[in-house]
Amino acid sequence: MKNEITIRKAITESDATAFWEQLRIYFKRDIFPDPEDEDRAYFLSDTEYRKDIQDIHDRPKDRCHYLFFHRDGQDIGFAMPVIYTTEDGKCFILEFCVFPEFRGCGTGRACARALLDWANGQGAHYAELNYGGKDCRLRFWESVGFIRNGADEWGEPLMILPPENDVPITIEILSDPEDWQLKKLENGYWKELGEQALTEERQSQLQQAIRDGKITFFLAKRGYRAVGMCSVARHFSTYTCSDAGVLEDLYIEPAFRKKGAARALMQAAQDWCQEHGIARLTLRCAPCGEARCQAQVWQHIMRNASYLS
Repeated sequence: MKNEITIRKAITESDATAFWEQLRIYFKRDIFPDPEDEDRAYFLSDTEYRKDIQDIHDRPKDRCHYLFFHRDGQDIGFAMPVIYTTEDGKCFILEFCVFPEFRGCGTGRACARALLDWANGQGAHYAELNYGGKDCRLRFWESVGFIRNGADEWGEPLMILPPENDVPITIEILSDPEDWQLKKLENGYWKELGEQALTEERQSQLQQAIRDGKITFFLAKRGYRAVGMCSVARHFSTYTCSDAGVLEDLYIEPAFRKKGAARALMQAAQDWCQEHGIARLTLRCAPCGEARCQAQVWQHIMRNASYLS
């Protein structure tokens, strides 16, 4: 069909070579136009970035794919998605580009829709990407249906096309202090409060506090994906002359709010406190987060006023 955009997978060695040539042009032109950009050398390197990506491409599960957008007998762009079939069917779009000579007239949105249809056929249930904090990309992906949704484990802003299916929320106590999903949630939390992402030093301090039992994290999970968290820091209270706790870090990813995750986290934290002899639990909110916190949990707090302060 004329003007139909299809997905062409780079399978042959010559296809892969063409894909990487276009990817390097894209990096130099659109992503790292400044030769002095400290990240430029890594992304243009065969021994680092290409090797890292090729390892993901070649692994048996959760692979990335080298794809071309094809229309009227020619390639007009490319994409590099990873389908996480062993997790929860996430399609993470690492790279997406329409060649400059084909941009405009809705071509980008048509390519994005073709990519999402292709991903759905590969078992993806939703899509996520890092938009680099650039307004032009934010507007483009919003036009496709994506919404802003926290930050990744490195503090970079994320967008998500939320899954349509409902999955029950479960609560787990964090067992691995170095869990990448905790880093992701913490960075999303701090970003929403207008603060910087956790530095490596602060991450290390937090991880040690978890190992030492000074703080316990609760994760709200939608299947594999952690979509929310809260924490309880234990201390001695002279008011009760016994152990008490402070509940902090209450955060739900924007795309998964109003689904009961905050209430489930609060209940799990209170149940854990009662089981571990914590007689008093105080909820602490940063001033800039009070409105959000109250909107999520205020009614639940009032129902448990005898235990929370």
